[in-house]
Amino acid sequence: MIIKSVNLETVCGITSKLPENEFSEFAFAGKSNVGKSSLINGLMNRKSLARTSAQPGKTQTINFYNINEAMYLVDLPGYAKVSQSEKEKWGKMIERYLHTSKNLKAVFLLIDIRHDPSANDKMMYDWILNNGYEPIIIATKLDKLKRSQVQKNIKAIKEGLKLSKDGIIIPFSAETKQGRDEIWALIDELTGLAATEEA
Repeated sequence: MIIKSVNLETVCGITSKLPENEFSEFAFAGKSNVGKSSLINGLMNRKSLARTSAQPGKTQTINFYNINEAMYLVDLPGYAKVSQSEKEKWGKMIERYLHTSKNLKAVFLLIDIRHDPSANDKMMYDWILNNGYEPIIIATKLDKLKRSQVQKNIKAIKEGLKLSKDGIIIPFSAETKQGRDEIWALIDELTGLAATEEA
């Protein structure tokens, strides 16, 4: 994917009306500090368009990034150690998005490759499944692991989330950009852009 233009087009808070976009959308979910902003910046070839934050739960809006006037990357609020009432508000907002978006093609769920999936990760995975999407797992912070540990940790994520046989896990490093091409290849395939580029 050659990134020609990126534009943070819409920011939706809890009470905002969600946009009715005409292009395909790809949503990214994950707990706070799992590297979601770094991943989105890495995909867009931008240093800091998606704001990274040391303070967990900083992204409290749904952010729509228009890529090449052809698709949207959608940054969902990170689930963090926040009050139950905050969690419920975000949950309702994300659920509303999952149920009303007509062009959502896939939901990517980010999990830290160094650790077994947490209770929150499992809950989020099951919740996305129950909302009608099978999450594609991105195992972040790949550069923090020794190469010899990677397969073992991927297996632990598969087992922890009870992934189906067809479940996809893509290891990703924001440092080395390993995994970036695989994510874009998948997005291209899901939008049908791969076919048109080859034709």
